[in-house]
Amino acid sequence: MSIEAIFTTIPRLVTEQYMLRGLTIDDAAELFTFVSDKETMKFVTPHPVQTEAEMREIIYMQLERYNDRREIPWVIVNNKNGEIVGQFHFHKLNLWHKKADIGAIIRKEYQNNGVMTEILRQVLAFGFETLGLNRIVGDTFAGNNGSKKILNKYGFTKEGVLRQTDFDGEKYHDTVVYSIMKSEYIR
Repeated sequence: MSIEAIFTTIPRLVTEQYMLRGLTIDDAAELFTFVSDKETMKFVTPHPVQTEAEMREIIYMQLERYNDRREIPWVIVNNKNGEIVGQFHFHKLNLWHKKADIGAIIRKEYQNNGVMTEILRQVLAFGFETLGLNRIVGDTFAGNNGSKKILNKYGFTKEGVLRQTDFDGEKYHDTVVYSIMKSEYIR
């Protein structure tokens, strides 16, 4: 698949139980049901979206960055029931430097059920083999042990801790930065 094709239509990535398909504005209502939940978002942002209109604006921005080749936004869909179980994206995408960050939000009912374990294999293959990336970064709030575990499982290296990067209205949170290079990636 060529870079031109990737940035004409967001490619679908399919695993046994899930499909990553391109994010659309029509996903706003279903995404809002869990992206607005403070508990679901506790390791993503201390300030989740407040309205469906705000969710649509976020989607518009993500799609604009996709059109500028700076992001690839997907929704994660359950193959059995068609429910959106999460959102995943390459962001801070830079094709010249061959690097990107990954980000995910998983609906509360699907957390700790292997969603990321299953899709991350496909996403890394797409990033390294199809996009030709050299470096993929995953960062997470220091308290997000689930994300740290999955990043370690897939061979990411802990690069360090960014101290007190986010404020939730009561306290500051550290961010732990992980990365994996194409030379370290094992399919």
